[in-house]
Amino acid sequence: QVQLVESGGGSVQAGGSLRLSCAASGLPYTNTYIGWFRQALGKEREGVAHIGRSSGRTYYNDFVKGRFTISQDNAKNTVYLQMKSLKPEDTATYFCAARTGSWAPLVPVHWNIWGQGTQVTVSS
Repeated sequence: QVQLVESGGGSVQAGGSLRLSCAASGLPYTNTYIGWFRQALGKEREGVAHIGRSSGRTYYNDFVKGRFTISQDNAKNTVYLQMKSLKPEDTATYFCAARTGSWAPLVPVHWNIWGQGTQVTVSS
């Protein structure tokens, strides 16, 4: 049974850091991608970053480059999102998602397996 479970969200001051975790189960490594998305209140869900589960290759959307880092620990079947220099505009529910198959853009329509999300709140 495929399952993604996010954790690590919380409330921080601007400039602080958080590390989100996505525990994945029931997914192959080959041709599988794990992505992070976020959705702010009243906004559309947007892609943050993704990683190839077997290759380790990463992709970031421009608005988080230099501040966020996606990584994985395959022994733990866990993907992380290290978030640094957080800004109030980073406040959102962060979702872990998976895609199996060929590479696809980091937009929600191409990602069919989702966790329930973890809340990140950044105060000024």
